[in-house]
Amino acid sequence: MPNAKVLAKKQKDVEAFKEKFANAKLVILVDYRGINVEDITKIRAELRKDQNTEYVVAKNSILRFAVKGSEYEDIAEKLEGPTAVVFSNEDYVGPAKILYDYAKNSDFYKIKGGIMDGKVIDAEEIIKLAKLPSKEMLLTQVATALLANIRNVAVVLDQLRIQKEEANA
Repeated sequence: MPNAKVLAKKQKDVEAFKEKFANAKLVILVDYRGINVEDITKIRAELRKDQNTEYVVAKNSILRFAVKGSEYEDIAEKLEGPTAVVFSNEDYVGPAKILYDYAKNSDFYKIKGGIMDGKVIDAEEIIKLAKLPSKEMLLTQVATALLANIRNVAVVLDQLRIQKEEANA
């Protein structure tokens, strides 16, 4: 039986993960077997560029205790083999895109599944999410569409002005 100090540390870890799971908009589980420390460091650095995104390697048993009794308890079935967890508190697409880009170029690094807004999702859904345009790209597309409409209105108004000027002349 583990000593009290070790048990207290594990309980503290479980509570910390419970809080992270509860506060995250997006959680992604990945199997990181076969990759080196340098690659993990690169992934962490890329994920840190996104605000409030954290990459954590954790024991599956700690993660199982953290999700036990929650609405996303079903994620526990994906906790097999080496597991890293990405917690994102703000962005959905950015972290998914970073992990997907790395996974598609690696024979070993695999997305296992995740949780989005409290709902358990599988790897395919995360991949679909990763293939969406980024938030900035979507905003650019909306702005472009709005500007195109404004330009069209301006052209029509200018044509009306020209017609009135010709009719008055």
